[in-house]
Amino acid sequence: MKNTVQCLITAALLLLAPLLSAAATPPGGSDGSVEWKQVNSFPVPASARDFVYSLDGRYAFILTEDQRVLVYDARGSLLGSIPVDSGVSAIDLAPQGQLLYLIDTEKNITSTLAIDFIVTIDVASSAFKGADDAPVTIVVFSDFQ
Repeated sequence: MKNTVQCLITAALLLLAPLLSAAATPPGGSDGSVEWKQVNSFPVPASARDFVYSLDGRYAFILTEDQRVLVYDARGSLLGSIPVDSGVSAIDLAPQGQLLYLIDTEKNITSTLAIDFIVTIDVASSAFKGADDAPVTIVVFSDFQ
């Protein structure tokens, strides 16, 4: 009976160890010469291999072990996923955030991807002229002059 209880306690401690060590990491503090404060965190669905933030802090690009670049906004919302080749081991971002650089160590090449975000504008309640099913809609924001 005593061995069973000891085994159960040991198993419980082994299962709780990752949770206890994660809880022990302080979100802020100081060691006397450096201070830190956690500003943001969000879960990533796969192991991260590399990451880069846009200079304006609006976007985070995370290269994962399952060969995708996940794009997050500043609040941690997933905006999209870009599939990449298996040899891509590092990423970088142009200063303006319009180009994503991929470094493929298997093929010994770098690739450049143009990044653009698709934005849907709801024009259902806006005034319009022409056919309802027109292939092109031009939106004028005249109140921003």
